[in-house]
Amino acid sequence: MELFDRMLELSGQGFYCAQILMILALESEGKEDPDLVRAMSGLNGGLGFSGNVCGALTGGCCFLGYFCGKGEAEELEAPEASSVIREFVDWFRAFAEESYGGTACEDILEGDPSNKLKRCPEVVEGVFLKCMELLSKHRLVSP
Repeated sequence: MELFDRMLELSGQGFYCAQILMILALESEGKEDPDLVRAMSGLNGGLGFSGNVCGALTGGCCFLGYFCGKGEAEELEAPEASSVIREFVDWFRAFAEESYGGTACEDILEGDPSNKLKRCPEVVEGVFLKCMELLSKHRLVSP
């Protein structure tokens, strides 16, 4: 299944930006984790549907953290974890400010809920592709 089609399928099942990104991260490793996906729902709609910082931005940070962060006491975070996430945030900020005037959901939607149907899938797809590019570039996942 193509990436965009999978994202639309997940959206149709009631998942939002941050959750979709985490599901895609998990699926890339053949895993499922409903508890983690549920926890990601707090980021949806700009932090609890408040319209603040885009869930694709925060979800992208979590996506990267899933692959390079620390998850257990004896585990070490990848040395480049912070710089990879910072590089992503800088990319997202530049992209969103140029395209929509800001990184908040309310900026991206420009006060029009119908923009969610076109813009959000494009933003989430772009975030997924950028995250995979960064992970590959820094050799944190196999291409």
